[in-house]
Amino acid sequence: MSRSGVGLGPDCVTTFEELKLKKTYSFIIYKLSDDKKTIEVDMKGELNYEDFTGKLPENDCRYAVFDFHYEIDATEGKRNKILFVSWSPDDAPVRSKMVYASSKDTLRRSLTGIGADIQGTDYSEIACETVLEKVAKKKSSQ
Repeated sequence: MSRSGVGLGPDCVTTFEELKLKKTYSFIIYKLSDDKKTIEVDMKGELNYEDFTGKLPENDCRYAVFDFHYEIDATEGKRNKILFVSWSPDDAPVRSKMVYASSKDTLRRSLTGIGADIQGTDYSEIACETVLEKVAKKKSSQ
Protein backbone atom coordinates (compact mmCIF):
# COMPACT_ATOMS: atom_id res chain seq x y z
CA MET A 1 0.00 0.00 0.00
CA SER A 2 1.27 3.45 -0.88
CA ARG A 3 1.58 6.62 1.19
CA SER A 4 -1.73 7.66 -0.31
CA GLY A 5 -3.45 4.51 0.93
CA VAL A 6 -3.89 3.12 -2.58
CA GLY A 7 -3.49 -0.64 -3.05
CA LEU A 8 -3.07 -2.90 -6.09
CA GLY A 9 -5.95 -4.62 -7.80
CA PRO A 10 -5.75 -8.42 -8.07
CA ASP A 11 -4.93 -8.54 -11.79
CA CYS A 12 -2.28 -5.79 -11.99
CA VAL A 13 0.77 -8.02 -11.56
CA THR A 14 -0.62 -11.11 -13.32
CA THR A 15 -1.51 -9.06 -16.40
CA PHE A 16 2.02 -7.62 -16.41
CA GLU A 17 3.51 -11.13 -16.16
CA GLU A 18 1.43 -12.15 -19.20
CA LEU A 19 2.90 -9.21 -21.14
CA LYS A 20 6.46 -9.91 -19.97
CA LEU A 21 6.63 -13.70 -20.16
CA LYS A 22 3.93 -14.82 -22.57
CA LYS A 23 3.98 -11.71 -24.82
CA THR A 24 0.18 -11.81 -24.71
CA TYR A 25 -0.07 -8.01 -24.93
CA SER A 26 2.12 -5.16 -26.12
CA PHE A 27 0.65 -2.68 -23.62
CA ILE A 28 -1.27 -2.32 -20.37
CA ILE A 29 -2.80 0.92 -19.11
CA TYR A 30 -3.54 1.19 -15.40
CA LYS A 31 -5.83 3.66 -13.66
CA LEU A 32 -7.10 4.40 -10.18
CA SER A 33 -10.47 2.94 -9.34
CA ASP A 34 -13.40 5.33 -9.07
CA ASP A 35 -13.08 5.39 -5.26
CA LYS A 36 -9.30 6.14 -5.61
CA LYS A 37 -8.39 3.19 -3.35
CA THR A 38 -7.07 0.67 -5.87
CA ILE A 39 -4.90 0.63 -8.98
CA GLU A 40 -6.61 -1.46 -11.65
CA VAL A 41 -6.12 -2.48 -15.27
CA ASP A 42 -7.89 0.04 -17.49
CA MET A 43 -7.09 -1.57 -20.85
CA LYS A 44 -4.65 -4.01 -22.43
CA GLY A 45 -3.99 -5.19 -25.92
CA GLU A 46 -1.73 -5.27 -28.94
CA LEU A 47 -0.90 -1.92 -30.57
CA ASN A 48 2.09 -0.17 -32.08
CA TYR A 49 3.69 2.56 -29.96
CA GLU A 50 2.00 5.53 -31.64
CA ASP A 51 -1.47 3.97 -31.29
CA PHE A 52 -0.72 3.08 -27.67
CA THR A 53 0.17 6.69 -26.77
CA GLY A 54 -3.07 7.77 -28.41
CA LYS A 55 -4.96 5.69 -25.83
CA LEU A 56 -3.61 7.82 -22.97
CA PRO A 57 -6.21 10.42 -21.96
CA GLU A 58 -5.50 14.10 -22.63
CA ASN A 59 -6.94 15.28 -19.32
CA ASP A 60 -6.24 12.56 -16.75
CA CYS A 61 -3.33 10.62 -15.32
CA ARG A 62 -2.48 6.99 -15.97
CA TYR A 63 0.28 4.45 -15.49
CA ALA A 64 1.18 2.25 -18.42
CA VAL A 65 3.53 -0.52 -19.47
CA PHE A 66 4.64 -1.01 -23.06
CA ASP A 67 6.86 -3.67 -24.65
CA PHE A 68 8.98 -1.32 -26.76
CA HIS A 69 10.80 -2.88 -29.74
CA TYR A 70 13.56 -0.88 -31.39
CA GLU A 71 16.74 -1.02 -33.43
CA ILE A 72 19.64 1.37 -32.77
CA ASP A 73 21.51 0.45 -35.93
CA ALA A 74 21.69 -2.50 -38.29
CA THR A 75 24.81 -3.97 -36.64
CA GLU A 76 23.22 -4.35 -33.20
CA GLY A 77 19.99 -6.01 -34.28
CA LYS A 78 16.52 -5.63 -32.81
CA ARG A 79 16.02 -5.14 -29.11
CA ASN A 80 13.16 -4.57 -26.72
CA LYS A 81 12.65 -2.95 -23.34
CA ILE A 82 9.59 -2.94 -21.17
CA LEU A 83 8.72 0.67 -20.41
CA PHE A 84 6.92 1.96 -17.35
CA VAL A 85 5.13 5.18 -18.29
CA SER A 86 3.89 7.69 -15.72
CA TRP A 87 1.41 9.85 -17.59
CA SER A 88 0.43 13.10 -15.85
CA PRO A 89 -0.71 15.64 -18.44
CA ASP A 90 -0.60 19.33 -17.63
CA ASP A 91 -4.40 19.57 -17.99
CA ALA A 92 -5.14 16.80 -15.45
CA PRO A 93 -6.80 17.83 -12.17
CA VAL A 94 -4.28 18.69 -9.45
CA ARG A 95 -5.78 16.16 -7.02
CA SER A 96 -5.46 13.42 -9.61
CA LYS A 97 -1.80 14.33 -10.20
CA MET A 98 -1.09 14.22 -6.48
CA VAL A 99 -2.72 10.83 -5.92
CA TYR A 100 -1.04 9.30 -8.97
CA ALA A 101 2.37 10.68 -7.95
CA SER A 102 2.11 9.36 -4.40
CA SER A 103 0.80 5.95 -5.54
CA LYS A 104 3.28 5.28 -8.36
CA ASP A 105 5.75 3.26 -6.29
CA THR A 106 3.04 0.84 -5.19
CA LEU A 107 2.64 -0.34 -8.78
CA ARG A 108 6.19 0.22 -10.02
CA ARG A 109 7.84 -1.87 -7.28
CA SER A 110 5.46 -4.74 -7.95
CA LEU A 111 6.45 -5.01 -11.62
CA THR A 112 9.78 -6.84 -11.91
CA GLY A 113 11.54 -6.53 -15.25
CA ILE A 114 10.95 -2.90 -16.23
CA GLY A 115 13.74 -1.71 -18.53
CA ALA A 116 13.12 2.05 -18.48
CA ASP A 117 10.93 4.61 -16.74
CA ILE A 118 9.30 7.32 -18.83
CA GLN A 119 7.51 10.32 -17.36
CA GLY A 120 5.26 12.41 -19.53
CA THR A 121 3.26 15.58 -19.07
CA ASP A 122 2.56 16.02 -22.79
CA TYR A 123 2.70 13.80 -25.84
CA SER A 124 6.09 15.14 -27.00
CA GLU A 125 7.71 13.70 -23.86
CA ILE A 126 6.49 10.21 -24.68
CA ALA A 127 6.95 10.40 -28.46
CA CYS A 128 8.67 7.41 -30.03
CA GLU A 129 11.81 9.41 -30.93
CA THR A 130 12.14 10.75 -27.36
CA VAL A 131 11.75 7.28 -25.85
CA LEU A 132 14.16 5.75 -28.35
CA GLU A 133 16.75 8.39 -27.46
CA LYS A 134 16.35 7.63 -23.73
CA VAL A 135 16.50 3.86 -24.22
CA ALA A 136 19.56 4.12 -26.52
CA LYS A 137 21.39 6.34 -23.99
CA LYS A 138 20.65 3.86 -21.23
CA LYS A 139 22.09 1.07 -23.36
CA SER A 140 25.30 2.97 -24.17
CA SER A 141 25.89 3.94 -20.53
CA GLN A 142 25.77 0.35 -19.26
